[in-house]
Amino acid sequence: MIASSKENIVISCFDLTGNMVKPWAEAGFTCYCVDLQHPQGETRQGNIIHVGADMRDWLPPFRPIRFAAFFPPCTDVAVSGARWFRDKGLFALFQSIRLFYVSIRIAEWTHAPYLIENPVSVVSTYWRKPDFTFRPCDYAGYPGGENDLYTKKTCLWTGGGFIMPPTKRLEPVQGSRMHLLPPSEDRASLRSATPMGFARAVFEANRPDRRMA
Repeated sequence: MIASSKENIVISCFDLTGNMVKPWAEAGFTCYCVDLQHPQGETRQGNIIHVGADMRDWLPPFRPIRFAAFFPPCTDVAVSGARWFRDKGLFALFQSIRLFYVSIRIAEWTHAPYLIENPVSVVSTYWRKPDFTFRPCDYAGYPGGENDLYTKKTCLWTGGGFIMPPTKRLEPVQGSRMHLLPPSEDRASLRSATPMGFARAVFEANRPDRRMA
Protein backbone atom coordinates (compact mmCIF):
# COMPACT_ATOMS: atom_id res chain seq x y z
CA MET A 1 0.00 0.00 0.00
CA ILE A 2 1.46 3.35 -0.98
CA ALA A 3 -1.56 5.53 -0.30
CA SER A 4 -4.28 6.34 2.20
CA SER A 5 -7.47 5.69 0.26
CA LYS A 6 -9.33 8.48 2.07
CA GLU A 7 -6.84 11.10 0.91
CA ASN A 8 -5.91 9.71 -2.50
CA ILE A 9 -8.54 9.60 -5.20
CA VAL A 10 -8.23 8.58 -8.85
CA ILE A 11 -11.00 9.21 -11.35
CA SER A 12 -11.46 7.55 -14.73
CA CYS A 13 -14.36 8.87 -16.79
CA PHE A 14 -16.23 7.27 -19.67
CA ASP A 15 -14.61 4.09 -18.37
CA LEU A 16 -16.54 0.81 -18.55
CA THR A 17 -13.74 -1.74 -18.07
CA GLY A 18 -11.81 0.00 -15.30
CA ASN A 19 -8.52 -1.13 -16.84
CA MET A 20 -6.87 2.25 -16.34
CA VAL A 21 -7.41 2.32 -12.58
CA LYS A 22 -6.60 -1.30 -11.71
CA PRO A 23 -2.92 -0.63 -10.88
CA TRP A 24 -3.95 2.37 -8.76
CA ALA A 25 -6.60 0.35 -6.89
CA GLU A 26 -4.08 -2.40 -6.19
CA ALA A 27 -1.81 0.24 -4.63
CA GLY A 28 -4.55 1.43 -2.26
CA PHE A 29 -6.07 4.39 -4.09
CA THR A 30 -9.83 4.85 -4.12
CA CYS A 31 -10.80 4.84 -7.79
CA TYR A 32 -14.00 6.18 -9.33
CA CYS A 33 -14.92 4.73 -12.74
CA VAL A 34 -17.75 6.75 -14.23
CA ASP A 35 -19.81 5.56 -17.19
CA LEU A 36 -23.46 5.58 -18.22
CA GLN A 37 -23.25 1.82 -18.77
CA HIS A 38 -22.58 1.11 -15.08
CA PRO A 39 -25.61 0.46 -12.85
CA GLN A 40 -27.15 3.71 -11.67
CA GLY A 41 -25.58 5.06 -8.49
CA GLU A 42 -22.39 3.69 -6.94
CA THR A 43 -21.28 0.05 -6.78
CA ARG A 44 -18.05 -0.74 -4.93
CA GLN A 45 -15.67 -3.61 -5.69
CA GLY A 46 -12.64 -3.35 -3.45
CA ASN A 47 -11.02 0.03 -4.07
CA ILE A 48 -12.92 0.62 -7.32
CA ILE A 49 -16.22 2.46 -7.20
CA HIS A 50 -18.29 2.08 -10.37
CA VAL A 51 -20.51 5.10 -10.89
CA GLY A 52 -23.47 4.98 -13.26
CA ALA A 53 -23.86 8.62 -14.24
CA ASP A 54 -23.89 11.08 -17.11
CA MET A 55 -20.55 12.88 -17.18
CA ARG A 56 -22.35 16.13 -18.00
CA ASP A 57 -23.93 16.00 -14.53
CA TRP A 58 -21.31 14.23 -12.40
CA LEU A 59 -18.82 16.01 -10.14
CA PRO A 60 -15.71 14.36 -8.64
CA PRO A 61 -15.40 13.96 -4.86
CA PHE A 62 -14.26 17.14 -3.15
CA ARG A 63 -11.04 15.55 -1.92
CA PRO A 64 -7.45 15.47 -3.23
CA ILE A 65 -7.35 13.83 -6.65
CA ARG A 66 -4.02 12.29 -7.58
CA PHE A 67 -4.70 11.26 -11.18
CA ALA A 68 -7.49 11.61 -13.73
CA ALA A 69 -8.19 9.85 -17.03
CA PHE A 70 -10.90 10.50 -19.60
CA PHE A 71 -12.05 8.39 -22.55
CA PRO A 72 -14.85 10.41 -24.20
CA PRO A 73 -16.81 8.57 -26.91
CA CYS A 74 -15.03 8.76 -30.23
CA THR A 75 -17.47 7.16 -32.68
CA ASP A 76 -18.65 10.46 -34.13
CA VAL A 77 -15.28 12.26 -34.23
CA ALA A 78 -12.77 9.56 -35.21
CA VAL A 79 -11.14 10.12 -38.58
CA SER A 80 -11.51 6.40 -39.29
CA GLY A 81 -15.27 7.00 -39.65
CA ALA A 82 -15.00 10.22 -41.63
CA ARG A 83 -16.91 8.80 -44.59
CA TRP A 84 -20.03 8.66 -42.39
CA PHE A 85 -19.78 12.20 -40.95
CA ARG A 86 -22.29 13.65 -43.42
CA ASP A 87 -24.87 10.95 -42.68
CA LYS A 88 -24.53 11.41 -38.90
CA GLY A 89 -25.14 15.14 -39.09
CA LEU A 90 -23.93 18.09 -37.05
CA PHE A 91 -25.74 17.11 -33.86
CA ALA A 92 -23.71 13.91 -33.45
CA LEU A 93 -20.49 15.89 -33.93
CA PHE A 94 -21.70 18.52 -31.44
CA GLN A 95 -22.49 15.90 -28.80
CA SER A 96 -19.06 14.29 -29.11
CA ILE A 97 -17.21 17.61 -28.96
CA ARG A 98 -19.33 18.57 -25.95
CA LEU A 99 -18.30 15.43 -24.05
CA PHE A 100 -14.67 16.10 -24.91
CA TYR A 101 -15.11 19.62 -23.52
CA VAL A 102 -16.62 18.19 -20.31
CA SER A 103 -13.46 16.09 -19.97
CA ILE A 104 -11.23 19.16 -20.35
CA ARG A 105 -13.25 21.13 -17.80
CA ILE A 106 -13.14 18.44 -15.11
CA ALA A 107 -9.51 17.58 -15.85
CA GLU A 108 -8.39 21.17 -15.32
CA TRP A 109 -10.54 21.46 -12.18
CA THR A 110 -8.76 18.55 -10.49
CA HIS A 111 -5.27 20.15 -10.73
CA ALA A 112 -4.02 16.57 -11.01
CA PRO A 113 -1.94 14.92 -13.74
CA TYR A 114 -4.43 13.87 -16.40
CA LEU A 115 -4.86 12.35 -19.82
CA ILE A 116 -7.72 12.58 -22.30
CA GLU A 117 -7.64 9.72 -24.79
CA ASN A 118 -9.11 9.53 -28.29
CA PRO A 119 -8.11 7.96 -31.58
CA VAL A 120 -6.98 10.17 -34.44
CA SER A 121 -9.96 12.53 -34.64
CA VAL A 122 -11.30 15.94 -35.61
CA VAL A 123 -10.47 17.18 -32.10
CA SER A 124 -7.10 18.15 -33.51
CA THR A 125 -8.92 20.52 -35.85
CA TYR A 126 -11.38 21.98 -33.37
CA TRP A 127 -9.01 22.28 -30.37
CA ARG A 128 -5.32 21.46 -30.73
CA LYS A 129 -2.93 18.71 -31.71
CA PRO A 130 -2.45 15.89 -29.18
CA ASP A 131 0.51 16.00 -26.82
CA PHE A 132 1.42 12.36 -27.40
CA THR A 133 0.51 9.38 -29.55
CA PHE A 134 1.15 5.71 -28.91
CA ARG A 135 0.21 2.21 -29.99
CA PRO A 136 -0.61 -0.57 -27.51
CA CYS A 137 2.40 -2.62 -28.61
CA ASP A 138 4.63 0.26 -27.43
CA TYR A 139 3.82 -0.71 -23.82
CA ALA A 140 3.26 -4.44 -24.21
CA GLY A 141 6.48 -5.15 -22.28
CA TYR A 142 4.95 -3.90 -19.03
CA PRO A 143 3.20 -6.33 -16.64
CA GLY A 144 -0.24 -7.16 -17.98
CA GLY A 145 0.62 -6.13 -21.52
CA GLU A 146 1.18 -9.61 -22.91
CA ASN A 147 -1.95 -9.38 -25.09
CA ASP A 148 -1.34 -5.81 -26.32
CA LEU A 149 0.61 -6.83 -29.41
CA TYR A 150 -1.41 -4.73 -31.84
CA THR A 151 -1.26 -1.36 -33.59
CA LYS A 152 -4.07 1.07 -32.84
CA LYS A 153 -2.80 4.64 -33.02
CA THR A 154 -4.10 6.53 -30.00
CA CYS A 155 -3.83 10.22 -29.16
CA LEU A 156 -3.42 11.78 -25.72
CA TRP A 157 -4.14 15.32 -24.62
CA THR A 158 -2.49 15.77 -21.24
CA GLY A 159 -1.91 18.31 -18.48
CA GLY A 160 -1.37 18.84 -14.77
CA GLY A 161 2.20 17.61 -14.99
CA PHE A 162 1.35 14.28 -16.62
CA ILE A 163 4.45 12.20 -17.35
CA MET A 164 4.42 10.10 -20.50
CA PRO A 165 5.95 6.75 -19.50
CA PRO A 166 8.95 5.26 -21.30
CA THR A 167 8.04 2.60 -23.85
CA LYS A 168 8.72 -1.13 -23.60
CA ARG A 169 7.75 -2.09 -27.12
CA LEU A 170 7.10 -5.63 -28.30
CA GLU A 171 6.59 -6.69 -31.90
CA PRO A 172 2.93 -6.11 -32.95
CA VAL A 173 2.32 -9.64 -34.20
CA GLN A 174 -1.47 -9.15 -33.90
CA GLY A 175 -1.43 -6.29 -36.39
CA SER A 176 -4.57 -4.12 -36.57
CA ARG A 177 -6.51 -6.45 -34.31
CA MET A 178 -9.18 -3.95 -33.31
CA HIS A 179 -10.17 -3.22 -36.91
CA LEU A 180 -10.86 -6.92 -37.42
CA LEU A 181 -13.40 -7.27 -34.60
CA PRO A 182 -16.72 -8.56 -35.97
CA PRO A 183 -19.88 -6.44 -35.55
CA SER A 184 -21.46 -6.90 -32.11
CA GLU A 185 -23.22 -4.96 -29.35
CA ASP A 186 -20.00 -4.65 -27.34
CA ARG A 187 -17.66 -3.91 -30.27
CA ALA A 188 -17.28 -0.25 -29.32
CA SER A 189 -16.47 -1.15 -25.70
CA LEU A 190 -13.89 -3.71 -26.79
CA ARG A 191 -12.24 -1.22 -29.13
CA SER A 192 -12.05 1.46 -26.44
CA ALA A 193 -10.73 -0.75 -23.61
CA THR A 194 -7.45 0.59 -22.21
CA PRO A 195 -4.49 -1.71 -22.92
CA MET A 196 -3.26 -3.07 -19.59
CA GLY A 197 0.41 -2.57 -20.42
CA PHE A 198 -0.21 1.12 -21.02
CA ALA A 199 -2.30 1.40 -17.83
CA ARG A 200 0.55 -0.09 -15.80
CA ALA A 201 3.12 2.18 -17.44
CA VAL A 202 1.06 5.30 -16.73
CA PHE A 203 0.67 4.29 -13.09
CA GLU A 204 4.37 3.67 -12.62
CA ALA A 205 5.28 7.04 -14.17
CA ASN A 206 2.63 9.15 -12.42
CA ARG A 207 2.05 7.67 -8.97
CA PRO A 208 2.77 10.30 -6.30
CA ASP A 209 5.71 8.53 -4.62
CA ARG A 210 7.51 8.14 -7.96
CA ARG A 211 6.86 11.77 -8.92
CA MET A 212 8.30 13.01 -5.62
CA ALA A 213 11.38 10.75 -5.76
